[in-house]
Amino acid sequence: MSSTACADTLPCSGHSAQCGPIFVDNYKVFASTERLVIRRFRAQDAEAFAAYRSDPLVARFQSWEAPVPVVEAARQVARFGAGSPSVPGWFQYAIELRSAGALVGDVGVQLHDNLMQAEIGFTLAPAHQGKGYATEAVRAVLDLLFGAGILRVSAECDARNSASARLLDRLGFRREGYRVEHTWIKGEWTDDVLFGLLARDWR
Repeated sequence: MSSTACADTLPCSGHSAQCGPIFVDNYKVFASTERLVIRRFRAQDAEAFAAYRSDPLVARFQSWEAPVPVVEAARQVARFGAGSPSVPGWFQYAIELRSAGALVGDVGVQLHDNLMQAEIGFTLAPAHQGKGYATEAVRAVLDLLFGAGILRVSAECDARNSASARLLDRLGFRREGYRVEHTWIKGEWTDDVLFGLLARDWR
């Protein structure tokens, strides 16, 4: 399923370690697919964001603790909305379902300091899982990243999170490693599965 990019990139002059993707930051919509809009977060997303991130099954393999109060969600959404995808660090893309005009999840991208690599993560509301939306959204964001000149995108997930691992497999990520009892989170040691995808392998 193809996506349409709505964010331009600015060309670099010359070749250097600091020459990387620069997304036009004033766009409110970054990409669209047949069923989804990949856009910037906005204030009215706070309640939906708090609802799906408060679900214990959604939070199980994630870094945050559930529930997420609406007040805290509003702070996070404001920070996401003011962020820049071209600055090193995390930028959160909102996933909107076209048919409902509602927030159903998010895709996070951490741009490396070298501006040539990124890490990706994703979260989807339980009511909208199992319909291919997460795959569609992540594919659209990968199109943006590789189209902007990113060389490599990595991801990792809890070894028990088989649904996320299958999604990454479907998108062509290579399984690059398995770290036993590597992460201490929520009172337990967890195993991590490492994934990677190069621009030249993106389909």
